[in-house]
Amino acid sequence: MERSLSMELVRVTEAAALSAARWMGRGMKEEADDAATSAMRDVFDTIPMKGTVVIGEGEKDEAPMLYIGEKLGNGFGPRVDVAVDPVEGTNIVAAGTWNALAVLAVADDGMLLHAPDMYMEKIAVGPEAVGVISLDATVEENLKAVAKAKSKDVEDLVVSILQRDRHKQLIEEVRQAGARIKLIQDGDVAAAINTAFDETGMDLLMGTGGAPEGVISAVALKCLGGEFQGRLLPKDDAEEARCHQMGIEDTSKVLFMDDLVGGDDCIFAATGVTDGELLKGVHYKSTKATTQSLVMRAKSGTVRFIDGKHNVAKKPDFFMKN
Repeated sequence: MERSLSMELVRVTEAAALSAARWMGRGMKEEADDAATSAMRDVFDTIPMKGTVVIGEGEKDEAPMLYIGEKLGNGFGPRVDVAVDPVEGTNIVAAGTWNALAVLAVADDGMLLHAPDMYMEKIAVGPEAVGVISLDATVEENLKAVAKAKSKDVEDLVVSILQRDRHKQLIEEVRQAGARIKLIQDGDVAAAINTAFDETGMDLLMGTGGAPEGVISAVALKCLGGEFQGRLLPKDDAEEARCHQMGIEDTSKVLFMDDLVGGDDCIFAATGVTDGELLKGVHYKSTKATTQSLVMRAKSGTVRFIDGKHNVAKKPDFFMKN
């Protein structure tokens, strides 16, 4: 992939964030997602690549754009797999709370797992704890291993877990082990990324969430030198069959980084929609808007934070008209 592609992709997530942020706190998550999807799709047409959506807004008959199999880019440049989530955290935007992102991930053609839309058991850590976690280990074993790797006591660890009824036992086990918990309403991609940055105060992500978000998280952590493990959790025979159709024969298998994103190169880009621990959300003042984005490339190890200033009047298609 061309080095310049990283900076081009930031324009895509910026457009999505600018469009979604006008709906923040309005209780209208579908409208926010639709606005972000449309803006993201428009900018993709200008990007020099031959992309195919492998993780998107759904199958072709479920989504008018950014559907699985859709071709993206201007027809020139590298052939790449594309995973998108125009608003990672639509409920967050609707409620006006923390850590909504516009995200995308790109890897060389054929290198991203075509994750079906189902649940995935997950564990994620930053670079200091690579190689010490396992989905087959107990909660206590994982916490002790991460604490040792990070030269901390277990009591010092903070674990991000989605606040769901299905996580009651997990939450109890983490608390019994002595670690602290940050319960999140949505947005486990942001939670996975946060494990790689000390300033966020997050040490692990644990629990069950969406499989597509798991692949996107794996790309981000591959760029950051962290680790992500996942295991698909099909709920019925139909979902099991869906896995087989996508080339996943053994759904009980732990999926490691190379299973989720192969090759030695990938790019991750995100722009904050609402404020979070790592990225600021879109802020408006008169005819101006500011964004903060993160873009990373695995091959070079480069991590960039980009502050953008935008003239609303010159980008009318990215802003909701009242």
